[in-house]
Amino acid sequence: MPSHVIDMIMLQNNFGTAEMRQVWSDENRLQKHLDVEAALALAEAELALIPAESAAVIADKAKVELMNIEEIAQEVLKVKHSLMPTLKALQNLCGPEHGEWIHYGATTQDIVDTGMMLQLKEAHRIIVRDLRAVARELARLARKHRETPMAGRSHGMQGLPTTFGFKIAVLLDETIRHLDRLREAEARVFTGVMGGGVGTYASFGPHGPEVERLTMERLGLQAPNISWHSSRDRSAEYAGLLGMISGTLGKMGNEFYNLMRTELDEVEEPFTSGKIGSSTMPHKRNPAALEGIASLTKPIRYNAALVQESMIVEHERDAMSWRGEWIALPESCIYLAAQLASTKAVLAGLVVKPDHMLRNLNKLGGLLLSERVMFALAKPMGKQTAHEVVYELCMKSVEEDIPFRDILMADTRIRQAVAVEELERLMDPSTYLGSAPQTVDRVLAAAEASGWLREEQA
Repeated sequence: MPSHVIDMIMLQNNFGTAEMRQVWSDENRLQKHLDVEAALALAEAELALIPAESAAVIADKAKVELMNIEEIAQEVLKVKHSLMPTLKALQNLCGPEHGEWIHYGATTQDIVDTGMMLQLKEAHRIIVRDLRAVARELARLARKHRETPMAGRSHGMQGLPTTFGFKIAVLLDETIRHLDRLREAEARVFTGVMGGGVGTYASFGPHGPEVERLTMERLGLQAPNISWHSSRDRSAEYAGLLGMISGTLGKMGNEFYNLMRTELDEVEEPFTSGKIGSSTMPHKRNPAALEGIASLTKPIRYNAALVQESMIVEHERDAMSWRGEWIALPESCIYLAAQLASTKAVLAGLVVKPDHMLRNLNKLGGLLLSERVMFALAKPMGKQTAHEVVYELCMKSVEEDIPFRDILMADTRIRQAVAVEELERLMDPSTYLGSAPQTVDRVLAAAEASGWLREEQA
């Protein structure tokens, strides 16, 4: 009976995807351990360390469908060792003549660490694929709304006009950097290990480094310069990358959540007929998807910390630090898969409301353009004096609840410095966007040049 949201039938699709759950399933984990054992046997046979016929039998029998996982699990409980029952099961499948040659010279951590890296590499392909899809949706929105004016906010308050495309381009540029980081990490992270008891290759004799190299070559992993049983930086690096990617998605979810507030109403997540927002308030159209996206960032971030804790290892290896990765890496990959899937769907169907954005831009009666007015007055008055004058008029507008435009038009100092026609022009927020549209173009060009926006070949 499931006791974790990842596996609960009524909740699991809010916290993960079937595809990513399969990567971290019992069956796939066991198969990856068997894949490592098969690759090791074939590598050793190539170096004449074990009989070639036995290696062929081991590789042929190293298949999860030939094993009874429930029986192996019961045996783990009995012998208190996570791998020995698997080795016994494989030995029995191979028969007395060939089964003696399984796991020749390896230690448990060689198999489990290398198997974990095979799972992580599988998860990585899904993460990269889906993050690229998110990047393409962000690029589409940035391009479409490069000139859509909206209020830029700092400290939760309206500051200056910006464009919705500019806001999205910030997320796009961040996403492209994450994709670059994922690519750059591949050579470091996806590395196996086959070092023996304390990582010195002693059990393999002089062939140790070559056994490791040939094993990893068969598995599609890098061979390390030295055993990393006690060096958990690879896991920590990848967990950190997952945390950063999740942080970007969580930030986006939280931002759109706020822009969807009734009082702002500038965007809305996709709504489908029959979707219910409340069990008691029938009118509610809640930002459920956005809340879901934002909520998953915290556990992923805390898992990154857990994996970093695993970098403290006793002597050449221990099981105390190691097991933290078994908890954190699968969880983080599964949670991130849910975030990515939900983000793709939200971006693809996002309802953008330019008229509401413009309404909010004009809500302060021109106060949003105080900076622009100040700079227009800077030449005739001096910048510091202009700041003092405009500040005085801004405070009067707020405290007396008089539109800023009216305050400006009534002030003699302003009329003497700036013509009424020019003042009217200055009060149009859609003409005070700085280089926002051009910056969006620059981000889009860089994203295109990176290659990440291209559709992957099947």
